[in-house]
Formats: sequence, C-alpha cells, structure tokens
Amino acid sequence: MRAEDISTVAVIGAGLMGHGIAQIFASKNYEVRLLDITDEILVKAIRNIRSNLIMMVQSGLISDDEVDTIIGKIRTTTRMNDMKEAQLIIEAITENLRLKQNIFQELDNLCLPDTILATNTSVIRVTEIAAKARYQERILGAHFWNPPYLIPLVEVVKGDSSSTEVVETIYHVLKNVGKHPVAVMKDVPGFIGNRLQHALWREAISIVANGIADAAAVDDVIKKGLGMRLPVLGPLENADMVGLDLTLAIHEYVLKHIDSFPGPSPLLREKVEKGELGFKTGNGFYKWSPEEMENSRKRLLEHLLDWTLKRKGEE
Repeated sequence: MRAEDISTVAVIGAGLMGHGIAQIFASKNYEVRLLDITDEILVKAIRNIRSNLIMMVQSGLISDDEVDTIIGKIRTTTRMNDMKEAQLIIEAITENLRLKQNIFQELDNLCLPDTILATNTSVIRVTEIAAKARYQERILGAHFWNPPYLIPLVEVVKGDSSSTEVVETIYHVLKNVGKHPVAVMKDVPGFIGNRLQHALWREAISIVANGIADAAAVDDVIKKGLGMRLPVLGPLENADMVGLDLTLAIHEYVLKHIDSFPGPSPLLREKVEKGELGFKTGNGFYKWSPEEMENSRKRLLEHLLDWTLKRKGEE
C-alpha cells in the first residue's frame, strides 16, 4: 500500500484522541469512518469536532466555510464491518492490552491483507498489541499527542514484525496531513515522548515528596525556566551547546541524587488511594475549582492555537 493509494481512513474510538485524529484526516480531504460503541458517544464526538473547528475559525486557522465541509467528510458508525472500506485504520481506544489485541485480531480477519493497521497507544509495545494477528507485518504504532489536531508530533513505532514498507507509507501519509512524524527504531514501552515526560514527572513528584519544594515552585521552574527553551532547543542540542564535558561533570555529581525508584512514587500512590485524582475530583497536587480547571484548559488551547497560527504563517 502506497500513501497515494489511501483515500479512506477509519478511526476506532471517538473519545479524547479518536475524534481529534478523525478531524485531522477530514481536514485534509480524506473520507473518514469514526467508530465507537454507542451513537451517543459518536454524537458527542461530532459536537466536539465542531467546537474544535469553530475555535480554529476564531483563531484564523481555517475559514468558516470549511467547518461543515470537514464534518461532512466524517461518517460515524457502531459497526466494525464498516471499517473494511478503509485503507488505513487507526485504533484509539483505552490503554487496555487485551482489548487492543482483540480489536487487531478482528481487524486482521475483516480487512484486506494490505490494509494498514495502526495503534495510537502511548505506552504499550506494538509487538504485544499485534500478538494475536496473522498479518503482523502491516501493524505499527502511530502515537499522536493530545490535542492531536494542534500538536504536530506523531511517533511512528515499528513493531518487531512491522514491515519497512508500511512504516514508510504511514510516514508519508502523516507528512501529507501536516504532522511531524518521528521514527521510533526500537519497540519499547513508552517510546520516546512518554519515557522523557514521565522521567521528568517522577523527579517532579519526588521533589515535592521530599519537601524540597511545593508543586507550584516545581511547575514554575519548568514554565518560567527550562521549559521556555524547549520549543527551540532540545536536551541533546542543549548538551552540545553547553559542552559534553560540562554535562558529564554535572552528571557525575547530581545523578546519584536524582530519584531512581523503580516504581510509582509512594506519594502518588497515596494520593490516588485517597481519591485525590486532580481534575477528576478537584484535588490533586493542587486544589481545583471548576473555574480554575476551565482556565487551565483554556490557557493550554490558546497557547497551542497561537503557536499553530505562527507556524502556519511561517510555512
């Protein structure tokens, strides 16, 4: 299957990630099939897509005329059999290995052998997800980041059996829809992004747990300090800039003091056991009112929309 042969894309799961992924492909003139288990979920997904698009209109990213055209490209369904029309199918359900394995086994039996099957898993090895399928060579990872219609990165993960041809095809398809695919050359849990992200989170939680600083101070150090460099200066580029000899000297001294506990933080586990789940319960590392939660989400979206608009102007 070549990138130019793909005209219909199916997305399984219309939740947090799935409806955004469907929006991406519909925005680039692909026919899209969006599947979930109930019509109610699908109605909500289309409502969310419309809301996303209206926000993009207000930010100057698309025209008002495009909203209905994009939504018209998406056909919702609760029938797995409708997936066989697609040349590319992207699974975006909850991070449950058994459910994912069963879906890919079903798709393997339903679809033509050259249909490309991708999983949006953020942490589970692609090889494990593909384990029950016969044609494992056409299964790979395509990990989009939330919100997928604004964040350009997609991690393309080659499972142990994924063919090079399938990886190259999905890479070109993602480029065609304006994404920035990166190759993950070894199928490891967490791939690249989540390994980096959760290494940072582990140390952030450890700093709070050990009374070094409170949550607000930790977040301020990221937002007002090192995080300001990250959009233009990655960690390895930064290491080269300051000098690998200095980086080595710092590591010789500090790494033994950084948290290396091999499991979740006891503080994190304690908070979950107490029902302090963050936005879900209004209490986590911070206390959250409904207004504060809405403002936090709004700040993130405004930042991403502004960044996307600037990027569009530079193209």
